[in-house]
Amino acid sequence: MSETFEEFTKSFYYGSRSDLSFKFLKNLPPEEAAEAIRQILEAVVTSFDTGEVTELHDLVIGWQVAGYRPPADSPRQYVYEDAPFVLPAKPLEESRVGLMTSSGHFTAGDDPEPFGVKDMTQREAEERIGEFLHEAPVMSTVSRDFDAADLRLRHGGYDVRSAVKDFNVAFPRDALLAAQAAGRIAEVADPLYSFPGAASQGRLRKKVLPSWVEMLHEAELDVLLLVPV
Repeated sequence: MSETFEEFTKSFYYGSRSDLSFKFLKNLPPEEAAEAIRQILEAVVTSFDTGEVTELHDLVIGWQVAGYRPPADSPRQYVYEDAPFVLPAKPLEESRVGLMTSSGHFTAGDDPEPFGVKDMTQREAEERIGEFLHEAPVMSTVSRDFDAADLRLRHGGYDVRSAVKDFNVAFPRDALLAAQAAGRIAEVADPLYSFPGAASQGRLRKKVLPSWVEMLHEAELDVLLLVPV
């Protein structure tokens, strides 16, 4: 099966190759995408000789930034004029801190079963990303004291491999517990919250956000740490 270079670059963006670390290629003009691939391959070869991957890492990050940076004259896609920043009511060392992420974590036995599918695989989530993007997300509650062996992750909108190896990459429970142990915050709230963020923003605001806000008020949080992915 033949494909054009443009089709190749788009295949990493919720496409057939499902390597979301390189979905930025879709946003680059063809000549820049070609240059990015050339530089990355050159850095791979260099790493064989030096044993160092820092240059390769920095190069990929740099091209990701170039691919995702909006044009200077582009309008903001989302503007929320009715949600001003609110200062914490008390010092952090006296605060009860909650955690909510858009990472798609949940615990064994509490699968949100998207679209009614039991035990949906990560691969299927990636293949069905278009459906996720048009549906309201489902919030999962996760015990603050969960065992890492019981934590699960499914999200069709980002490369989950690093977060699977170390959940703290996208669900930083341990960092909050360390802050509590050091006296930097008073308490890590229980439970913690997570949902798959690749979802309909309109349905999120209209269908589920009001109930989420009520849930968070009932949790009596002083501060909520929001972690996007």
